[in-house]
Amino acid sequence: MKTPLSMLLTDKGNNVYSVSSNETAHHCAQKMNQFNIGILLVVENDKILGIVSERDIVRKVVSPELDPKTTSIAEIMTAKVITASLKTTVGEAMHILTEHRFRHLPLAENGKLQGLISIGDLTRWVIRSQERDISSLTEYIGGSR
Repeated sequence: MKTPLSMLLTDKGNNVYSVSSNETAHHCAQKMNQFNIGILLVVENDKILGIVSERDIVRKVVSPELDPKTTSIAEIMTAKVITASLKTTVGEAMHILTEHRFRHLPLAENGKLQGLISIGDLTRWVIRSQERDISSLTEYIGGSR
């Protein structure tokens, strides 16, 4: 749980899908479908301006019956984005996501986007770590060492 998020990025990669704020909700939905993802960061010059999710499109475009081809991302994105640093630990990141009820946490250093970690990435890391610990303890108890 004290592993820095930089280690997770090394393991999973730092590929982040993004859009610019002047794109439309329609374009955003197409991009989400293309890459089978549920969230896009709104980025310009490596600076995070916002975040937009499938839920944002449903609640802010579809439900009020706005035209997705003319509704800009700037109109529907969440502009106040909480980020973490590469030094943030897995435990700290899990706390942030749980406390704020997020599923994704952008990583930034000096205001520059470095990657994106999901709750699934964190869970997978913890499970793998626990499996390694269990295996080591089992070998130790069984006298294999």
